[in-house]
Amino acid sequence: MLDREEARARAATIQAILLDVDGTLTDGGIYFFEDGRQALRFHVRDGMGLVAARRAGLVVGIVSGRDVPAARRRAEDLKLDEIHLGISDKKAAVEEILARRGLAWEQVCFIGDDVMDLPPMTAAGLGVAVADAHPEVQAGADWVARRGGGHGAVREIIDLILAARARR
Repeated sequence: MLDREEARARAATIQAILLDVDGTLTDGGIYFFEDGRQALRFHVRDGMGLVAARRAGLVVGIVSGRDVPAARRRAEDLKLDEIHLGISDKKAAVEEILARRGLAWEQVCFIGDDVMDLPPMTAAGLGVAVADAHPEVQAGADWVARRGGGHGAVREIIDLILAARARR
């Protein structure tokens, strides 16, 4: 795990923020309705952080193992640059994004909460786990947020990145 100064130094070089949805952008809860529809809970401050990151010129997107209409709708509402749902190999999906956008792994912050997120997290320049992430994911992260998934963790990390970029 990086100390705060090392994390800030890496954060200053970030050009793309990519993240998981379930348990990272949401609190991990899934609401099932009798008609089969599902609903997810998102935190408004995380959304505002993603909008702020886009306005600052960062590439922002989601890479999720599940393809849920609620996640797609939230990503579209926020006008995210990259929306990748139903992805079984998240590292390969991120590699495709980087190749298409001319970015290197060192320029990526990947935020996640579970073991499927480890491959892109450990390859990223800044791999972040939310506070309530699986212990193995926390152990593999460069940084662990103070807040849990769906409770402002994404905003916390975006604020760190934007502040570090402003200090450059």
